[in-house]
Amino acid sequence: MLDRLLPLFPAHPGGRSPITCEYRCGNACAHPEANESGNEYFGDVVKDISRRRVFQAGAVMAAAAGGFAALSTGTAAAAPTPKPRPRPVPGTDFTPVPPNKLDAVSIPDGYAQRVVVRWGDPVVAGAPKFDFAKQTAAAQAKQFGYNNDFVGLIPQDPLGLANLLVVNHEYTTEVHMFPADQYDPANPTEEQAKIAWAAHGLSVLQARRDPVRGGLEVVPSRYGRRITLDTIFEVRGPAAGSKYLQTSADPSGRKVRGTQNNCSGGVTPWGTVLSGEENFDQYFANSDKVTEPVAAARLKRYSVGAGTSTRKWERFDKRWDVAQEPNEPNRFGWVVEIDPNDPNSTPVKHTALGRFKHEAANIKITADGRVAVYSGDDSRFEYIYKFVSKGKYKPGKSAYARRHNSALLDEGTLYVARFTGDSPAAELDGKGTLPADGEFDGTGEWIPLASGDKSFVDGFTAEEVYVFTRQAADKVAATKMDRPEDIEPNPVNGRIYAALTNNSDRGAAGKAGVDEANPRVGNKNGHVLEWEEDRGDAASTRFSWRLLLVCGDPQAADTYFGGFPKDQVSPISCPDNVAFDRHGNLWISTDGNTLGANDGLFSVPVTGPERGRVKQFLSVPVGAETCGPVVTDNLVLVAVQHPGENATSSANPTSHWPDGGTAQPRPAIVSVWKKGRFGLPGRIGER
Repeated sequence: MLDRLLPLFPAHPGGRSPITCEYRCGNACAHPEANESGNEYFGDVVKDISRRRVFQAGAVMAAAAGGFAALSTGTAAAAPTPKPRPRPVPGTDFTPVPPNKLDAVSIPDGYAQRVVVRWGDPVVAGAPKFDFAKQTAAAQAKQFGYNNDFVGLIPQDPLGLANLLVVNHEYTTEVHMFPADQYDPANPTEEQAKIAWAAHGLSVLQARRDPVRGGLEVVPSRYGRRITLDTIFEVRGPAAGSKYLQTSADPSGRKVRGTQNNCSGGVTPWGTVLSGEENFDQYFANSDKVTEPVAAARLKRYSVGAGTSTRKWERFDKRWDVAQEPNEPNRFGWVVEIDPNDPNSTPVKHTALGRFKHEAANIKITADGRVAVYSGDDSRFEYIYKFVSKGKYKPGKSAYARRHNSALLDEGTLYVARFTGDSPAAELDGKGTLPADGEFDGTGEWIPLASGDKSFVDGFTAEEVYVFTRQAADKVAATKMDRPEDIEPNPVNGRIYAALTNNSDRGAAGKAGVDEANPRVGNKNGHVLEWEEDRGDAASTRFSWRLLLVCGDPQAADTYFGGFPKDQVSPISCPDNVAFDRHGNLWISTDGNTLGANDGLFSVPVTGPERGRVKQFLSVPVGAETCGPVVTDNLVLVAVQHPGENATSSANPTSHWPDGGTAQPRPAIVSVWKKGRFGLPGRIGER
């Protein structure tokens, strides 16, 4: 086994496979960015800003927020190198897994693992046994879907033994889902298309944590439910009934069939799940046949597909043909809400949160009891958003509390973020060199876009802001970011953390140049952003920020690990999803590692002497992405997405995980736990 381990700092050959790019996002990186707006970015703005005034503003905001401890003060001294503690902080005390290319989930010494559920396993009562060679749409509609991403674990008792498990199924990879002699990419069958529709969406299961043996296992339950591309969703909020959402199948614009490309998400304080619809654009065909200039520009801004689609679904249902149903793409790209506690509930699409490629949606309660929802638009040069409700949160998880709190997401104010650095442009060389003050940091503001039926964007009605949010954000000169993905508040220190996966086009000819929040040209390894709202209040319209990590090879000059010594950290590339343990440590899963190793899950303390000390907790199999981390005291869950997706088809699998032998790879959820004393599970990250 050791002879298969990679050297610690391998070459950088590139991450994702062409198959992943084609089926996950429609080869987005091979096409021009959808954001062609000419709005300013910090590299331009900083020339007109007094450095002293920015420093003073940052210092005032830091003090008001309770001391965002290491924000620069205007001195040119480099940040001192901290001395590592002799023992890792609680929650991160484990032996790091070395980078590798094994076809397995690799975990630290002293830990154990178990597959919880895999593609094709039963979810709904009466589901047949999975048969790779004999799939049907009727069977898949009752079975666990494909390409699991977000994982939500909702305890049903004080000890967390009984849980609801909610999982997103982001996209389908048909060339791997079907036997090679059955699937012709140029001529899929209608049944194969319907199987794919049923493999999208979400799964709801009941799962029991074993307090003796460890791990999590699915148990039969009345909660078992599949939500697919055929499930009816209620449209709510200010754009419900909009003329831009009306189709021949739904002239009301209030009932949408299905959800798709559900990437990450979040569990709400009231026990429901928010799920972000991301790369929906690739499923549609023939946008080039829409010639009316305004409508064509709107489709282009969302990269809606021209010509024939990869999957050819437009052959079997006209809703995928933009020439026939030009408003159908507008019915996707929303945050959806699922109530797993009620198997008969109708899921919702919340229009007040705006329409874009939502990676996720996560909540923080404001100082006065309202609800703030954070979300990133996962594309190159796109934006970070926040929604703040008008009404106040009602604590509890009763049916009444769930209905009340869900309704909060239908009325409030939608904002987009603008980041300002505190260093002069001359100190941003695009190579990741730290500015003179020792950090990439600064201040920011939330720019209002719309509230209820009131628009704050010149030339846009409120209806247009919600449905064509990207264009509204262009107009107010929001900051173009390097693929903002998962964004979550830290329950311990109250700060907000965002994964920015990468942007190889940053600084390219004709593209936005570097700014302090996105400081590297050709950013292929990504970074992690941390900010604190003014006074710690999620309702504030101002904040202070800094970069926690600038990811990549620790030996490379362009990386930064919160000031922690770089010779003591694990290499990390392309941060994607984030989570927190009860100690407030940040956990990061990766997607598209460019350092030559499999993707993985990493822990990072965010305060104290070990701030920035990245340690790899696990790695996933060949060709897979690490998704949906959940970290509790005694359990870690990850979604292993698209194992073996670097193969061209199912005829030549490069992975046989999780079943081994000659089996076809199957996306699956894995539980990991520490082997403690007397054979009982121990605490994660504690020896």
